[in-house]
Amino acid sequence: MANQVANAVEYSPVHSFATRRSPGIKQAVKTNDGPRPNVLDVVKLSVIVPFYNVQQYAPDTLRSLKSNAREDFEFILVDDCSRDGTPGILARAERELPGAVLVRHEQNGGLATARNTGIDRARGEYLTFLDGDDWLAPGYFPRLLAAIEELGCDFLRTDHVQCTARARSVHRVPVGRRNVVLDPREAILPADRSTSVDYAYAWAGIYHRRLVERGLLHFTDGLRTAEDRPWIWKLHREAESFAAVSLLGVFYRRGVASSLTQIGDVRQLDFIRAFDQVIAETAADREADVLLPKAVRTYCAIISHHLGSIERFEPPVAKKLKTLSAAALRRMPQDVLDEALDSMDLQRATRLRRLRRRPAAAGVAA
Repeated sequence: MANQVANAVEYSPVHSFATRRSPGIKQAVKTNDGPRPNVLDVVKLSVIVPFYNVQQYAPDTLRSLKSNAREDFEFILVDDCSRDGTPGILARAERELPGAVLVRHEQNGGLATARNTGIDRARGEYLTFLDGDDWLAPGYFPRLLAAIEELGCDFLRTDHVQCTARARSVHRVPVGRRNVVLDPREAILPADRSTSVDYAYAWAGIYHRRLVERGLLHFTDGLRTAEDRPWIWKLHREAESFAAVSLLGVFYRRGVASSLTQIGDVRQLDFIRAFDQVIAETAADREADVLLPKAVRTYCAIISHHLGSIERFEPPVAKKLKTLSAAALRRMPQDVLDEALDSMDLQRATRLRRLRRRPAAAGVAA
């Protein structure tokens, strides 16, 4: 792994990883710009909820927030320039939801940017997230807050319920020890198993404000997909403590037609920018030789996953997926990549080796 330092340097000009809100995204803040009569001066929990064209689901989301309201909670509703009936729904919520703070983007910035807007507005001692098409069990947030206060750690990870049409399934944090404060770095490995950095859902947890002050909670601005991946890796590399608890209360809606996971357009290719950032930052870590095999192997698995369902992409996007993925493989630390491919099953390894041999295209950029 002697070339890791060189690879870390090689990555630096490929992308820049801004984690603050883009200056191009203008905000229009309506609610409570002065004193907030429906929120105490001391806010215990800030809940950040981005919305974009989710008029079908937003009423359920907002009702579930109301069933979790408390006088020391605030709900930061970020309308990411919706073009359907979502703004009207949020305008009513502004009046009816205790602790509501409505922020509107004047242009669409994507989920990562919308979350950053909410983080910048948040006043709470603790922060958490919810997506505008998901919902909560009644009283979930008070229980979540009590759990992290009892444990006293930087952040807490929770299980969740995945909802696809009428089907329900419980998804667990891949951490064996529960209700015990742990070192986040030790939960990154092993490389060949699912670990806490693979469970990248920002809404499946709660985070102390000191993470904001340390620059660890903001997302990479402008990422349209896989925005949680650099974020969860950064938390696990740099935060001091975390815990996992067996607390169910978030209902994650899968299969939503407007979700980027269901749309095969060019925005899906932002996973390459996201994982390039993971590789670059991990290569600069003090334990790069230990952590890079996990990062590289995960990146390879995601590339293989997209190639395995390439028919869902529009033809020009499918072609670009292959070109950008081949370039990404060539940018990885090659000795670490060799080890990762040797450890994978034959089908995935063959697919990636074939892609690795693909001739380089001139002027390729993710």
